[in-house]
Amino acid sequence: MTPVPAPAVELSADQARRMALRAQGFLGAPDRRAGVPGVLRHLGAVQLDTISVLARSHELIPYARLGPVSRRTVEEAYWSGGRTFEYWSHAACILPVEEWPHFAFRRRAYRSRPHWGHDLPDGAYDTVIKQLRDEGPLTATELGGAKNGGEWWDWSASKVAVERALMYGEVVCTERRGWKRVYDLAERAIPDALLHDDLSDAECRRRLVALAGKSLGVGTRSDIADYHRLRGEEFDAVVAESGLVPVVVEGWAKPAWADPEALAKEVRGRHRTTLLSPFDSLVWERARTERIFGFTHRLEAYVPKQKRIHGYFAMPLLAGGKLQGRVDPAREGTTLVAKQASLAGPKAVAPMAEALVEAAAWVGCTDIRVDRVDAPELREPLRAEIGHALQRAYR
Repeated sequence: MTPVPAPAVELSADQARRMALRAQGFLGAPDRRAGVPGVLRHLGAVQLDTISVLARSHELIPYARLGPVSRRTVEEAYWSGGRTFEYWSHAACILPVEEWPHFAFRRRAYRSRPHWGHDLPDGAYDTVIKQLRDEGPLTATELGGAKNGGEWWDWSASKVAVERALMYGEVVCTERRGWKRVYDLAERAIPDALLHDDLSDAECRRRLVALAGKSLGVGTRSDIADYHRLRGEEFDAVVAESGLVPVVVEGWAKPAWADPEALAKEVRGRHRTTLLSPFDSLVWERARTERIFGFTHRLEAYVPKQKRIHGYFAMPLLAGGKLQGRVDPAREGTTLVAKQASLAGPKAVAPMAEALVEAAAWVGCTDIRVDRVDAPELREPLRAEIGHALQRAYR
């Protein structure tokens, strides 16, 4: 790790928390005119995941910031108008198309490394490229089938080829259709002004570090590097030229950096009350979530059922700028089921009810059932508050 300059600014833990909330779009009035594309540009990356409970995670991200925007509007914002592309950032993410040049270093790395995992028959790669050029955007099924018939990782040659082309940057995922990727040639899908790989590796990383710092507001080396999955030494090599300002934050054991615009603006405005996807960039890094909010959260979808503590897809409750609990939701027809709810205390009852009622209306549910509350004495107050909130919502 390279030496860190003396911090230019000292921040309280509360200032850092509020800066993080504003940078992530949860404090202050959202720019509704910019809509879902504005949320994506603001965050720089929206993580994709196959799990769908209330909705898929990439739909939950704008909902958490804008409120009940229609799910069709969300999908159209992501997958129409050539505004985005899908690539490996924090994980598999939807990214603003303007960031295409910034990932040239990663595309070069994939092209130069030995081929991974799957063998590819001679000619298979060129065949897929020719088919896309001749026929236009296609799914893996339309390219000849995604599977060989074995286990889920037993990809067909055409699927291996098109995924390799995706990593190399010759092919782009232009939309998801029934959760299947739709592939097209980058030369057609990416605007000419952006379709280039002439940025150096260092410049790509410098830009991504600057963008991550802006999206986080303030963060440690690991926070900022992890946002687009850079290594610590890659962060070290470019942070001095990134424009980020060294700061010290009360209670943080490690050095931190802040976006200069975030430091220049007073943090004020309304807090959003909402349920968060576990893949939301506000909470996707556990150590940062614990440091900023004093809240330990873990996705338990891949934990054996008998070992789960909070449930399959427990969603943290954000209210008043703090994480005040979590709920594991499900849907049964038109009923939203709170299978298990955890609350920080009695003051979290009303925000949880508000968040559940808004989420229920968003996904077309007209009733809410509470199965279990970790603090049994709060179960009836929560049910009563939900009843009141439903009455207000449907007057």
